[in-house]
Parts: sequence; structure tokens; C-alpha cells
Amino acid sequence: MTEAQHIQRVVEELSDFFRKSSPGAPAGSAPSASPASASTPRVVGTAPVPPGTVKGPADLAPFIDHTLLKPEATRDDITRVAHEAVRHGFATVCVNSSHVATVAGILAGSSSVPIAVVGFPLGAALTSAKAHEAREAVREGAREIDMVLNVGALKSRDYALVLQDIAQVVEASRPFPVKVILETGLLTGDEKIAACVLARAAGAAFVKTSTGFGPGGATVEDVALMRRVVGDQVGVKASGGIRSAEDALRMIQAGANRLGASASVAIVSGQSSAAKY
Repeated sequence: MTEAQHIQRVVEELSDFFRKSSPGAPAGSAPSASPASASTPRVVGTAPVPPGTVKGPADLAPFIDHTLLKPEATRDDITRVAHEAVRHGFATVCVNSSHVATVAGILAGSSSVPIAVVGFPLGAALTSAKAHEAREAVREGAREIDMVLNVGALKSRDYALVLQDIAQVVEASRPFPVKVILETGLLTGDEKIAACVLARAAGAAFVKTSTGFGPGGATVEDVALMRRVVGDQVGVKASGGIRSAEDALRMIQAGANRLGASASVAIVSGQSSAAKY
């Protein structure tokens, strides 16, 4: 049996386990996908948010990745978003890699850190290109990396390629955590499970629902499924279409411990926004 065949068999066995298990079954009861996943440094919290932590909209701020990924974003737009993160205490600012240095300079000394997206928004770039972008983003000041899964490889059941793609970005980003964007709107239930299994096996710190540029966004059902598959040792980020405190709280109750949003200021102010992510 080749390595690729072995990986495919393991992923299919694990996917079958989660598909058949009840929604309340603890994820830790599943067989381990890879011992290597335990060696990844965990520099961020990954467990679900304890009940009662969020008592009002302002309490959501430490769980929000304040996001601006529009291609037309100007330097002034990026600067504004970074200052908003400092003022409101958002966990991070998530931007395209070309803006990381600007954000890092503004966030220096604050509790917020810069995130760069990698392979965004399609995930179809060469693995070597994704790894290079991650490495350069870290050099520019990124302290978390959100990479897009190779969706086509996943749907082709080329699990060895998906695993390698994630693992190389994880390695290029060390010691900082990597979130894997699944683009759940393009995936079947089985594919979502397989993606979570592969991300965990490759050493990712988080799985993330959506880019915000694909079909659909975060749903309670997807967040709950992702949490059930990855357990407490990998975080779950809900992103795409979160525009109010009510939306955010539903995602946290489903198992998300990080939220990606461009409507962050409205969310923590108890308002809602019609702006697209």
C-alpha cells in the first residue's frame, strides 16, 4: 500500500466514524489521525467558550477576528480597521498579506495581533506558493495564518495532497498557528468531515468555515459538526455572514471559539450590519 493509499484509508475510516457517531459523542473517543498533530505548538485557545462567558455584545470582542479582505481596500481602510481593533479589544485583524506590515505596526503593544490570509480566496495555488506566502507574511509581522484548503484536491479525494498542502503551510508558519478555511458552502457533509480530519492530522490549530467570498457562510450546523470532529484540541472559527451579536452568540454556542467578521464594531455595539463580509 502506498502512502497516499494509506492516508486515504485512514481518512475514510475516520470520516465513517464521525458520520455514524451521534452528535453528542465526544470527539476524543475517535481514533487518532496522526500522532504528529499533538506536537504542534498551541499558542491560542482552542476549546469551546464556557457557557456564561458572553454576557453582552461587548464580551464578544476577544473572540473576534476583525476582518478586511476586500481587494479594493485602501491603506486608509486598513489603518482604520487596525485602530478599531485596538479600541475595541478584538482578538486580531485579518487582512491580505500585502497589508500585514501596516497592521503589525499599528497593533504593536496592544492585545490584538495581525492575521494574514494565504492562498486566498480560492485555495488552488501551488503548495510551494502557499508556504512561501505564509513565510513572508510571518516575516512581515503576521502572528496567525488563515489558509484556504485545496478544495479541488479534497473533492478528488486526493487526501495526500490536501494533507501535504496544509502541513507545509503549518511548517512555514511556525511557531504561529494556522487556521484552515474549508469553504463549507462547496462541500458535502462527508467532505467537511474529511477536511477537519486532515487539518487536525496536519497540525492546524483551527478549522474555519468560509472565506466569505464563496457560496454561503457560517452555519450553526457546520460549526457543530466541525467541533465534534476536531474536539477541544483544535479551534473552530466561524466566518462568513456574521453581522450581529445574535449571529455571533449562536456560533459560539454551537462550538466556535473564534469569529471572523467585518461587521465587528456593529456586533460589539449591539447593532447589526448589512455589509457583506
